[in-house]
Amino acid sequence: MTVTAPPSGESDQAEPQPAPVVRHRLARLVPPAVAALSGVLLYVSFPPRTLWWLALPAFAGFGWVLRGRGWKAGLGLGYLFGLGFLLPLLVWTGVEVGPGPWLALVAIEALFVALVGAGVAGVSRLPGWPVWAAAVWIAGEAARARVPFSGFPWGKIAFGQADGVFLPLAAVGGTPVLGFAVVLAGFGLHDVLRVALETRRTRVVRRGTAAVALLGVAVPVLGAVAARPLVSDDAEDGTATVAVVQGNVPRAGLDFNAQRRAVLDYHARETERLAARVAAGEVPQPDFVLWPENSSDIDPFANDDARAVIDRAAQAIGVPISVGGVVRRDGRLLNEQILWDPERGPVDTYDKRQIQPFGEYLPLRSLIGALNSEWTSMVAQDFSRGSEPGVFSMAGTTVGLVTCYEAAFDWAVRSEVLDGAQMVSVPSNNATFDRSEMTYQQLAMSRVRAVEHSRTVTVPVTSGVSAIILPDGTITQRTGMFVADTLVQEVPLRSSRTPATTLGVLPEIALLLVAAGGLGWAITSGVRGRRAGGA
Repeated sequence: MTVTAPPSGESDQAEPQPAPVVRHRLARLVPPAVAALSGVLLYVSFPPRTLWWLALPAFAGFGWVLRGRGWKAGLGLGYLFGLGFLLPLLVWTGVEVGPGPWLALVAIEALFVALVGAGVAGVSRLPGWPVWAAAVWIAGEAARARVPFSGFPWGKIAFGQADGVFLPLAAVGGTPVLGFAVVLAGFGLHDVLRVALETRRTRVVRRGTAAVALLGVAVPVLGAVAARPLVSDDAEDGTATVAVVQGNVPRAGLDFNAQRRAVLDYHARETERLAARVAAGEVPQPDFVLWPENSSDIDPFANDDARAVIDRAAQAIGVPISVGGVVRRDGRLLNEQILWDPERGPVDTYDKRQIQPFGEYLPLRSLIGALNSEWTSMVAQDFSRGSEPGVFSMAGTTVGLVTCYEAAFDWAVRSEVLDGAQMVSVPSNNATFDRSEMTYQQLAMSRVRAVEHSRTVTVPVTSGVSAIILPDGTITQRTGMFVADTLVQEVPLRSSRTPATTLGVLPEIALLLVAAGGLGWAITSGVRGRRAGGA
């Protein structure tokens, strides 16, 4: 038997790849990895952590992977950045219902970030690109806050800046201007580092380019410093002594609604305990009391027993109470705040206007039911939307009501201030999200709203964290989670309007026009470049 040797150059084993090929393949993985890790870094900058400044290197990394790339690459890198950011940020949405809804929500929301990535890549070749790129980001936030299903603004960059130096800008132009400044500083930081490295490599100082890069970081910081006088906790209209009641719940989770009588009893009992402490001289007599959302999920208009429980609590403390109830009226199911007078009972109501999709109503009910009937049973009947702003007159104080999820929406808070609110209350129920970061993320929103509209903001929550926030965004008192507690404090009342309150949506529209101008310029420049290349 003759054994034939293999032809020259062949072997039984594959030859190792040349080192340059391996390095090239590894190098191609760097941008996707940096994009995803930059998204994670942005998440780490959000509450409950106070690492707000990490948003700047997060956007610097995002700018590095996008600058000079085509829109298709920007789309993919933007999606990875969105996943890195939103997957951990929104993990609380799957605490009780499993990972399916959480992953679906993140997959959809990250598409908006992908489109932003494509837009940033497109404007990254323009002079002063950080300005255009930051405006494109805000355009993405504006879209995400409106569609689908009336939007989901959670994760706006502004909501991660409650402890940051940029916070005063919220009083200038609301969350769009605050977010724009942070993103601009982040992209500007990338430009500063890029110019510094290029100068070191070439030993040539391009002063104009360096100055523009530095301005990208300096202007937002100087703008925040200049806006500081807009932030004040002076009592323009005197003060009011408020009591924020956190009655707690028997247990966390979706069984909350099955324990609704116990929840009502807990809040009534905590209010009666407050009355005893007032009588003993331990705490001052409040002017009014604020209960959380869902503190009475038994309709007190239809149930005499629930009405009697609230009556006893109101008579014990002797002042008006804002009660969070679930009410059926004219065939409609309403998430309602009820102004309860100790002598006359219910005298006014506010129906929640921005109801939560998949929590308070179920879009695409038939489709979702075909996929999983358990999900439709969790929302057996859709809540109806209210139509009017919620402002209660409580012992001479005008209190604006912004129920839980509504705090994420710019218009929902502004409407109460325009309607005369001297302070704002954000009654909430976070018991269904256990001890997740959700309650801290929402608390940060209320801090930003306090500065945006220069109002005291109270946050009564069924199971915590409840808080009292001054108009400068400072938390003066807060509760723990899953404990019964009451916060009592004299707070300033204010009636002046910040530029953000007066201007409303106009700053956001202006930034959308900037984004559109940048994208239009980029597209026109690209078309001209291709024509010139063809010629």
